[in-house]
Amino acid sequence: MEKSYHKKTFENIPEEKRERIFQAAITEFASNGFNGANINTIADNAGISIGSLYKYFSSKDDLFLSIINRGYKLLDGVISEADLSGGDMFDKIEKLLRAAQKYAMLYPEINQIYLDLATEGLSHLSKRLSKTVETISVKFYRTIIAGAKKEGVVPRDLDDRIASFCLDNILMMVQYSYTSKYFMERMRIFLGDRYIRDPELIVRGVMQFIRGGFSRGIGARR
Repeated sequence: MEKSYHKKTFENIPEEKRERIFQAAITEFASNGFNGANINTIADNAGISIGSLYKYFSSKDDLFLSIINRGYKLLDGVISEADLSGGDMFDKIEKLLRAAQKYAMLYPEINQIYLDLATEGLSHLSKRLSKTVETISVKFYRTIIAGAKKEGVVPRDLDDRIASFCLDNILMMVQYSYTSKYFMERMRIFLGDRYIRDPELIVRGVMQFIRGGFSRGIGARR
């Protein structure tokens, strides 16, 4: 069961008000980072008093972690739409890649907050979070790689742990490339404006790289 970081009172207010609070908090945390974010600014932009905000969240930490949980739910929704049940290993990876790219383009501010959470300065918060998303990802990658080995799609001596780690990092890097001005400029330097204008080219190029990397040498390793 997912851990909640808000108080019960937060569930009793209208959905429109909850959304307003979340959006004000997301914008503030994404713009200024956790340490630079101002609770008073969040309350003002949400149209509530600072006292009301603390009726819904015990601390700045809990508000931040509630946003992270919200991001998980949004990501889960985007991935669920991808339908990862059919196709071979590469079909599934491509669907997941498209989902990651779509999520990043739809929710760049939440992506920025994830990056902030990944810093050592916020390790005290990351320790409080469930690692459910990572655990599910690991199982998914290892399952599809095991199936691909049996089907002869990838080499049978492929290290599924290293392969899973590399796959996840490729998809994560694509996702984060749409987050901040720094990462967007980094992507532009490597790929050029044509790829920035047409995200489909990025999907095709990444999948070509993945297919080539996993499939190379199959005949010699059987």
